[in-house]
Amino acid sequence: MTTAVPTLPAFADVLSAAARIAPHAQQTPVLRSQSLDDMVGCRLHFKCENLQRVGAFKFRGACNAIFALDDVAASRGILTQSSGNHGAAVALASRLRGTSATVVVPEGAPAVKLAAIAGYGARIVRCAPTMAARNAAAAALAEDTGAHLVHPFDDAHVIAGQGTVALEFLRSEPELDALLTPVGGGGLLSGCALAARTLRPGLEILGAEPKGAADAHASLREGRCITDMVANTICDGLRGQLAPRTLALLRRHVDGILIVDDSAVIEAMRLLWERLKLVVEPSGAIALAAVLRNRERFAGRRVGIVISGGNVDLDTLPWQAHA
Repeated sequence: MTTAVPTLPAFADVLSAAARIAPHAQQTPVLRSQSLDDMVGCRLHFKCENLQRVGAFKFRGACNAIFALDDVAASRGILTQSSGNHGAAVALASRLRGTSATVVVPEGAPAVKLAAIAGYGARIVRCAPTMAARNAAAAALAEDTGAHLVHPFDDAHVIAGQGTVALEFLRSEPELDALLTPVGGGGLLSGCALAARTLRPGLEILGAEPKGAADAHASLREGRCITDMVANTICDGLRGQLAPRTLALLRRHVDGILIVDDSAVIEAMRLLWERLKLVVEPSGAIALAAVLRNRERFAGRRVGIVISGGNVDLDTLPWQAHA
């Protein structure tokens, strides 16, 4: 029995996504910090997706997937499963499209992200805090309601939408030597890698992954999706696991995954708050953490870092909890 090869987006799909989401998504700024450059010994360029709508890059992919639907499909409603940012993105994009949204959310999801999902008008359905439970609950709801499922990362339109981050980044900063993004389920990294490899074939493209959820690194090493790891990391947005579609793109376009422990993530998060004056969540700080832990690798180079999100519970900041 052969396994069907998933449909992979192409660079043309990223260009189509950019045009489709242009009326709705922000073109986020790229910021610099001389003090951080001096600290790490390279030139850092920060693509600030924490300033995107819903406070995360996830709006790009959700917006592209939902606005790509025909009117009949959209009228049946939208369904997803998410620990937070993607759920909020689907909720907002659905509202903009004029349709309803339901979000399956694992127990333990951050309260600030749940509030955002509800605030954009989506219905929340709880499930156990495992990827298997999330997928099962979403599949059951899709069967019962006929709503269109927009997966957080295993969706060609979502991946193409996330690829618009790199499209914008490299158009504004065409001389980068390396590009780093966080990696959880792989939608952001695979989309950015697809776009970046087309625009800049010689660019080094890397993912940054928490030590307590390093399934992407293991999946690339073994050539198959590792799905039995139990995530244990402060980076709640990076607890997803690769799907065949994202793994295929990462194997084709990515140069490696750098693993970072949570203490380095907290250090990087605090530096971004202090030096760039930006609210950044742990998942959004991990690419800087990877550079801080691998300074010799990046010395003297022009390094692009995607700050993926900025949704933080201000009452439980990690440097207070880990003091």
